[in-house]
Formats: sequence, C-alpha cells, structure tokens
Amino acid sequence: MDLSTAKANQKHKDNVFSAYFNEPKRLLSLYNALSDSDLPLETPVRIATLSNVLFHGRKNDIAFVIKGRLVVLLEHQSTINTNMPLRMLIYIARLYEKLIDNNVVYRPNLVKIPKPDFIVLYNGIGEQPDKQTFRLSDAFEDLPEAAGLGGSLELEVRVVNINEGRNEEIIRKCEALNGYVRFISKIRRNKDKGASLEEAVITAIRECVSEGIMADFLKENSSEVFNMLTLEFSLEEAKDAWQEEARREGRQEGRQEGRQEGRREGVEIGIGTTLSIMRDLRNHNSAESVAERYRLPVDKIIEIQENMMLTFV
Repeated sequence: MDLSTAKANQKHKDNVFSAYFNEPKRLLSLYNALSDSDLPLETPVRIATLSNVLFHGRKNDIAFVIKGRLVVLLEHQSTINTNMPLRMLIYIARLYEKLIDNNVVYRPNLVKIPKPDFIVLYNGIGEQPDKQTFRLSDAFEDLPEAAGLGGSLELEVRVVNINEGRNEEIIRKCEALNGYVRFISKIRRNKDKGASLEEAVITAIRECVSEGIMADFLKENSSEVFNMLTLEFSLEEAKDAWQEEARREGRQEGRQEGRQEGRREGVEIGIGTTLSIMRDLRNHNSAESVAERYRLPVDKIIEIQENMMLTFV
C-alpha cells in the first residue's frame, strides 16, 4: 500500500488511539497498568463508548465496563482542558442512560450501577506533571457556607502523562501503551528532524512495523492510520497557529479588522467542523464547494486552507 497517496476515509471518525485500544485484551492490559492490578486475561470487558459526544466528531474516547467499574478513558493532546470534569459529568449521564433501563429509576429498590473512573491520558507537547487530578467542585461558585441546603456532587478526573519518559512504570506494564507511546514519539522526532507531517507519519509507520511495534495493527490499517494522524496533528498545529496569529493581531495596531475578525471566527467554527472541513479540502474539494456544504463564507474556508498549508512548511 502506497501511504503517500492515501486518501482520507470519510466514514472513519476514530483517531488512532481509540481505534487501537478499541479491543478488549488491550483495554484489560491498559486497565491493569493504570490501576496497578493484575486481572486475568479472561476477565470480561464490555465496550460502551458513545459516538461523537465529548469532542463532536473527534472520537478519541473509550468507555468500558470491567469488574463493576465503568471506565471513561480519554486521550488528550494539545493543552490540558480544566473543564474536563464538567464534560465527563455530561458524558457519564449519557452512558448510564445507555447501560440502564430508564424505567428502573422509578422502582423502589436500589438500582446498582457500575462505579465510574475517569482517566485522561495526556499526550501533548506542553510540559505537564506525571499525574494530576481535576475536580468538578473546583468549578463551583464560591457561596457563603450558610447558603447550602445539603447534598453534594463531586467528580474527579485523573490525568496521566504518557509522553516518552513519563510514568515509565505504567507504560512498561502495558505492551500496547508502550508501543503507542513509542509510535507517537517517532512521529514527533521525525518532524523535529525537518520532515513534513506526512513524511514523519509514513516513516514512523514503516519503522514501527520493521521493529515489531504495533506491527499487526499498523500493517492492517496503514492508510487509515496515515489519514487519521495527519488530520489530527495538522488540526492541533492549525489551532496553535490560529491562536498565535490572533495574539499577534491583538498586539499589533493597524492590522485590517476583517483579517482579525476572520481569525477569531476561524477558531470559533468549532473543532469538529474544522476537522471535517480540513478532511474535505485534503480530498481536493474546492473551497467554494466546501463553503456551500458548511454554509460558511468562502474566505473562511480559504483561511483554513492557508493555515493547513502552513503546518507543512
């Protein structure tokens, strides 16, 4: 298969993380590493992921039930999102709706439900600690103590840094996670050496297959992996470029107001929509046809196209 001419699969909404770990044995191994447990390989794992909830078009989460635990696992690139507990709260409510018959909540007997665990595997390039915890209560309004009427609500999200060289004991315990970390690290090293994004991904795939890292998965899904990663990485880089451009425009007087507003609106289009627009543009659709499809001004589509090009120079 010629990776350099691979086209994006319009129907594939997974990223590499969720596609690779969407397999019970890999999830069991990852759970054992994260929880420091040693559940046997025959332990049942039920995958319960919801589509297009947390990131609206970017399906990079996995939810699964194991030994009475409902685990929501999320890969997080770029900067850490401190609003993740709130997003997880919305997500877990929808998960319980999927797992439990709605009628049972009206029965008098107590309904037993799986206990949730929320894990974010951080894989961005920004410096972050090995481990940290975000709490929903940190977002609550500060009110006088007497204003409360009783009851409480808390949700904790555990963030684990899985970049190369971090949390090595956890990564070493899970062969699948170790391979994934090494694969992503190879892509970044290739880019640091001056390779284009496409070249960096292609080279990393070939190196990993040669070295037996994620080999079966990469050989079977090489073109899909190429498409998912080039879209994912270019989106992250484009977001950074837009935000930096917006900051520069805010500092420099005399810039054209239309250009400044266009940059802001480009960011506000939304991650999922922007990803879809980038996918259509990479499939050689014209800016005019893409603008018509998404009901956006042509100049906004052209601006996204220009920012895409900036990520490969």
